[in-house]
Amino acid sequence: PGDPKWNVTNIPRVVGSFTKTGLDKAVKFYEDIIDASIMPMKSIREAEAVKIVENSFRDINIAFVNELAKSFDKLDIDLNDVIKGASTKPFAFMPHFPSCGVGGHCIPVDPYYLIERAKASGFDHEFLKIARKVNNSMPEYTVELMQDALNKLKLPLNGTVVGVMGISYKANVADLRESPSLKIIKYLKKHGAEVITFDPHVLDDSTEKSLEEFLKKATAVIVATNHKEFEKMDTALFKENGVFAIVDGKNCIDPEAIKKLGIIYKGIGR
Repeated sequence: PGDPKWNVTNIPRVVGSFTKTGLDKAVKFYEDIIDASIMPMKSIREAEAVKIVENSFRDINIAFVNELAKSFDKLDIDLNDVIKGASTKPFAFMPHFPSCGVGGHCIPVDPYYLIERAKASGFDHEFLKIARKVNNSMPEYTVELMQDALNKLKLPLNGTVVGVMGISYKANVADLRESPSLKIIKYLKKHGAEVITFDPHVLDDSTEKSLEEFLKKATAVIVATNHKEFEKMDTALFKENGVFAIVDGKNCIDPEAIKKLGIIYKGIGR
């Protein structure tokens, strides 16, 4: 969802069926409606496993960089720069970037299907469970970064107006399923923060209906979704509206621009 390059018409498909006749019909069906490769699998179980493996692979790699982010925050190393450097290797390395959490109805959900199905068959997927634990910890870690930022200002989280920019689970969509933002909001409220929200794609579920209204009320801001509107915004608006601290949960705001404004900046792994 929201990807300008890959959509329902050009993403390759795998197809499984109980019978050869059913498989042939399914392949023909997709050939008539999409312009992409179609790979027949030997069974429905194989086809289902393809999707679970793909999403579990992504979850594990995201967990790896999220754990590195926590480590590199302590080491004072910008993980995003390190990943870009590692990406210069022309083979083997596949870049993934840290963030405030993993959302949606696929990546944070599919690994559990395999974990539970394997458990019923007598196998324990320790690696998958660790990845889920790491990624599930990121919303709370993001709130901890906000507390650190406020500490520099000698402000408590309790009673401070913290604005969450973006509540959908990914950029440029209006989908709230498993959104890390919802967990961030929960942890902020648990610590007594007064939470306001703004998402141009999910206005009905936002407490504020405009960016200007949102920024005027917020003392501190967590950027939880990297919508194009946020990536392109004039960072001076934060200063002009009295925002004193920013935690960039998607690393989509220029940290140097924020620091030049005299605003406390915290990123994930930077």
